[in-house]
This record gives sequence, C-alpha cells and structure tokens, in this order.
Amino acid sequence: MGLKLDGSRLLGALALSALSAGVAAQTATLTADDYAKAERFMSYRTAPLVDHAVQSVTWLDDGHFWYRDHDAQGDHYLRMDAATGKAEPAFDQAKLAAALGKATGKPVDAAKLGITEFDVAADGQLDVSLRGKHYLCDLKGEGVCAPPKHADAGDEPGVLSPDKTTEAFIRHWNLWLRDAATGKETQLTTDGVEDYGYATDNAGWKHTDNAILVWSPDSKQIATFQQDQRKTGDMYLVSTNVGHPKLEKWKYPLVGDEHITMIERVIIDVPSKQVLRLKMQPDQHRSTLCDDISCGRDGGWDDVQWAPDGKTLAFVSTSRDHKQSWFRIADAKSGDVRTVFDEKVATYYESGNDKVNWSYLPETHEAIWFSERNNWGNLYLYDLNTGKLKRAITTGEGNVTQVLRVDAKSRTLWFRGVGRTAGLNPYYQQYWKVSIDGGKPTLLTPEASDHTVMPSPDGKFFVDAYSTTTTAPVTVLRSSDDGHTVAQVAKADISRLLATGWKAPEPFTVKGRDGKTDLYGLMYKPSNFDASKKYPIVDYVYPGPQTGSVGTRSFSVGRDHQSLAELGFIVVAIDGMGTPWRSKAFHDAYFGNIIDNTLPDQVAGLKELGKRYPWIDMDRVGMWGHSGGGNATVGAMFFYPELFKVGIAESGNHDNRNYEDDWAEKWQGLLVKDKDGKSNYDKQANQAYADKLKGHLLLAHGTMDDNVPPYQTLLVVDALIKANKDFDLLLIPNAHHGYGAASLYMTRKRWDYFVRYLLGATPPKEYELKMPKD
Repeated sequence: MGLKLDGSRLLGALALSALSAGVAAQTATLTADDYAKAERFMSYRTAPLVDHAVQSVTWLDDGHFWYRDHDAQGDHYLRMDAATGKAEPAFDQAKLAAALGKATGKPVDAAKLGITEFDVAADGQLDVSLRGKHYLCDLKGEGVCAPPKHADAGDEPGVLSPDKTTEAFIRHWNLWLRDAATGKETQLTTDGVEDYGYATDNAGWKHTDNAILVWSPDSKQIATFQQDQRKTGDMYLVSTNVGHPKLEKWKYPLVGDEHITMIERVIIDVPSKQVLRLKMQPDQHRSTLCDDISCGRDGGWDDVQWAPDGKTLAFVSTSRDHKQSWFRIADAKSGDVRTVFDEKVATYYESGNDKVNWSYLPETHEAIWFSERNNWGNLYLYDLNTGKLKRAITTGEGNVTQVLRVDAKSRTLWFRGVGRTAGLNPYYQQYWKVSIDGGKPTLLTPEASDHTVMPSPDGKFFVDAYSTTTTAPVTVLRSSDDGHTVAQVAKADISRLLATGWKAPEPFTVKGRDGKTDLYGLMYKPSNFDASKKYPIVDYVYPGPQTGSVGTRSFSVGRDHQSLAELGFIVVAIDGMGTPWRSKAFHDAYFGNIIDNTLPDQVAGLKELGKRYPWIDMDRVGMWGHSGGGNATVGAMFFYPELFKVGIAESGNHDNRNYEDDWAEKWQGLLVKDKDGKSNYDKQANQAYADKLKGHLLLAHGTMDDNVPPYQTLLVVDALIKANKDFDLLLIPNAHHGYGAASLYMTRKRWDYFVRYLLGATPPKEYELKMPKD
C-alpha cells in the first residue's frame, strides 16, 4: 500500500532527503550508552589514567623539592635531593593517612591523600594542607595530627612574613598581625572604615578577604594601600531560596563611571605601627599585567618591589586606560616619591604574560623594563639616576613572557620566551638565560616542546616539565648554568589512557582574516572517525584579548572537547588575531573594536578547514563559549547567521558597559560620548543586533555570577523577545561564574543541544554525568 503525504509532510520528507549522507548515517536517537562512551573522555575519567605526569613541583629549600607522582596504585609523594638526583618518599603516607583520619573524623585513603601543600616545621613536624585546613603532624610513633595551636584564632587569610614569624590579614577594614607560633593578634592600623580599608582585594569582578601587600625583606615593613571605593557604584545580586532572598552587595565600578576605585599607597612600619603615606596623588586601581592590581600567578602584588635593604620601594603606576605606565621609587622613611621614567603607547601597555617582568636593581641604580616597542616583548635596562635607557637586554623577534630569576651579582637573568626559535611552534615556551649587559641569550631547554619551568630558590637548578599537545610530559632536573640534565624526575606513561581509545588532538594551521597570517588550532575527532562520513563541526571559542581558545600547548586531557567529539562532531579551537603570545600587532588586531571577538578569523579558519577536509559538513557549523566566549558566540550567531546554525553562549559579557571598568577600558578604550549621547561603546553591545538571529541559540547564566553579572545575558534576552525571536534560556539558581555543582548538568545540556540541533538526532533523556567518588 502506497504512502500518501500531505503538503507539510512532503516538505518534511524532502528536507530529510536533503540531509547530507553523514546525517543519514547517524543514529536517529543517541542512547545512554553513547553518552557513557563520550563520558569516558571527560577529564575526571581520563586524568587518573595518565601515569607519572609530574607537571609541577614545590621547592622546600635550595636543594630539595617535593612532588606528587601518580600511577595505577594511586598517588605517591616524593622528595628529591637536587645534589644527588635521588628521590625518596616525602613521608610515611599510610601513617599520615591514619593520623589525618583520626584528626578529621573521616577516613583518609593513603593512596588518595589529596594534600595540596606541605612543609617541614622547625621541630620536624609536617605542616600539611588538606581540604582547605592546616594540620601539624608528628609521625613519630603511631603518628598524630592536630590543627595548629592557634587554629581557633581568626580564620582570615593571611600573608606570611619572609621570616615566617608573622602573617598580616584584614579584619574590619584594618590590617592586623597574627603571630605564627602563638596565634596572638595585634591590630596594626586603626583608621580603616567600610569602603576605605587597608589592603582590600576588590576589583569588582572579584572580591575576596585576601590582603594585598608586600613585606619588606627584613619583615619589618609592609607596603600596601588604603583603598577608596566610597564613591564607587554598587552591584547587587539576589539569592534564590524559600523565604526572604539574601542581597549580595559590593563595589563594582563600571565602564565610564566618574568615580572608580582608587588606592592611596602607604608603607607601614611594623614595630612602631606607624603608617607612612607616600607623597603622591591617589593611584588608579590598575596593573601593568591585567585588570586587577593583584593578578600574578601567586596572587601577590607584583607591581611593587622592595630594595634588599628596605630603604626604598619601587612600584609602577598605570593610567586608567592602560596607555601609560610610570616607574617610581619611594623613600621608605620620608614617603617622597620620584618618577624615574615612563612608557606611553597607542593601545595598551603590558609588562609580560602571566607575570610582571620589570625588576628593581637598587645596588647598581638600574631597572629592567619590559616593552613591546619593537613589536615584540623584549627587556631593556634603564639608569635610575637619569631615567635614560642604557641598552636593550634582549632584541629581535619573539617574546620574553616571564622573567623567573634575576641575579644582580652575576648580572644574569633567566626567562621563559616564545617565538624566539625559528621553525618552532610560536606558542611553545622555552627557557633562556642572558646577561643583563646584553649579548646572545643561551637556550637551556632545546627540546621542541612547551616547557614549564620551576627554578630553585637559589637559582642553581630548575625543574623542567616539557611536553606538547600530542606528546606526554617528561620532567627533568636541570642546571641553570647550561641546561644540562642532572636527573630525570618522571616520564609520563599514557598506555592506560590509550587503551580506552583516547586519541590526542590534531594540531593544524589556517590563515587568518588577512589571508596571510598563520593561525594555530587543535582538532578533536571521534575515536571511531570515518573519513567517508560527513561530520558537523563545533568551534569552541574564547576570543581574548587576555587569552585564547586553545589554552595550554602542553599535554592536557582537560575540558570536554574529546567527549563532545565522541558524540559525532569535529571539535576545533582556533587562536585568532587579537589574542596574546604573538607579536604586539597580532595582539592589537581588534583594539577599540572589541565586538570583533576574533570572529573574522574563526570564520576564515573554519572555511579553510571545510575546503581542506571533505568530511567536514559546512552546512552544520556550531559554536560555544563561556564568558568572553559566550559574548563571541552570540556575536557569531548574529553577524554570521548563514554559517553558524547553533550556538551555546554561557555567562557572556554581552555589553561591556555593564562590566567592571578596568577590563573593557583597557581593550576598548575609555567611554567617549558625543553631543548626541552616542558613544564608542554602542556598537559593541550584542543586544543591538538581536533581530539578526536565525539559528538555534541557547543562553545560560548563573544567577549569582559576581564576575559577569546575569543582567548581561538578560539584556540579550530582552532584545530577543522584543525582536520576536525564538531562543532557549537556562538560568542556574545561585551559581557563580563557573556553575560549581551544576557544571556537569550544563555540560550535558550542551551535548543535548548540539546533538538535537546540529547532529539532527535525539539525545537520551536526562543522562546524568557523575564525578567518580573519592
């Protein structure tokens, strides 16, 4: 019997027949088993299968460091002697686990201790950090662990003095001291009041109880500030709960605000409790590195450096728009401040990548200064007496990314750098030493890999963990003199990982928007990839400008790219023009036009991949991203609707006039309005283009996001409603920027959305992703 179709069914049948051969070959309904296979490649499943991948160590002193090794039997805490290259157990794990179990009242697995820090106290006891709490453990005899004697003192986070006898912390807007041995507390300042407190950590997008300060080398002085945010505007969030909601309120300056947070620099003499205000106007709450005064890798205040004798203090002030920075020296007794030199640029000044790279050399009246004045990040030597440039320390192409050690006596410095070796991936970090007096740098890490470097305190050795996105880590101890290998620390074994069918992502290059510039990316394919099929492609995006989409160039099993690919997608990440680590011109690609979001490069790269590989279905292109990537995803759906059919935008900063002042004013410039009220920020607002949406768009946001407030997404929602557009919305109650406990739910919703609307299949109902239990 023949099948008779009405008009609408006929159109549906024709549409189905028009799908690519790849779609036709897809299973109409994915099962829970399909999702379970994809979940096998989530990082919480794959990371435990990587053995002996030691990618970080902690130096205990000049000659010893500890590290956590891992294999099928569990975690092993080891201590290596740098002089002999021999490693031995750092402590008796079974005895420590038993002692910690008694102290916490919960069983502790010796093979999964979970210790993140430990140190050896003067009396030989172990000071260990477990689940955010410290314990002093005496492993003699049966072994006993207990909280420090002063654990019942205030729990405010403190900054330990160099002599390790005192820590400074904030209480009620004032700075206090806590004796490390007895827990005795002493108030150091008395005039701090609400919104005008000492050492306050509040950048708007983050607000913590941490104290931002720098101790002098002799532990007798503290450099900090009194932060004035009394006139700064407020941000509000409201909890979701039964009963009266809780209001969260804090200072959050916005782009263009007349009154923003300022700092008044001070030096505190600890023995006398005297506060000396530096003789200068209040400074901008800015950094030479990022959008917060405290943004280094260790969370410290890197734009401040003491002289070894504590008599002077060097610091760098940065203008509100980041276009000018001033190198200054303060007298620690009088408070007099002298501006030695400054640098002014057309776009923005930065002092490095992940680390402030300037150094104060008072003994020789010199300063090492980082600049991109020749289109690359190089180091320069300045005379502090005259403020004049003496010489370039490094020259040519490629960037100094992190100065990790400066030895003023030997006139030598050591730095990580990228793009300084011809023919090498320009994102691979290498380690070099160079004379402060100039000359050709010496390469200490010759392997064609990405090198993570951890120098010893005295600088004689460094631990080097090197790998690529396709080769597992090798970790060695090396001499800082010539880079020769002293000992092997570990060599990763990924045989258990490979046994699951896991495959490393494939590196690729494509041309950028100009048709000339090489862009670097990674591609993830299903483990059962079949080149005779057609696959939809998903572009994961983070547009910068402070980082890119690809992330680390070292070996990693993080993120869920491979899991998503396993469901039947090609997943890619491309670092477009406007992201860091390359030349200054590359990084400046869309300065002042932040809505660009690298999208012209994403489009160019995807189209090139589509031409290169016939198994990519360019009729089924999707994108997703979080935060800045959420912003970019919405832009892609609005500006390139013919290419991007499905987008998932998580927690996007869709209109930077509603984001904290520092980030956007650095990349877009200061807000400028004309006589008609129009501004240079009008065109960067995603909601202005909502009427252009054609594809499927899922917006997601946490309702207690104190980084990118949820009103950013609601602006787009409001515009889509007014434009009568269909879209999907997921608000996660009480979640912050990273979604916390709901992150796996969001991952599953992301899979479902792409499966349904890009793959053309039906996802299994309410599959639950589960972290393994400890």
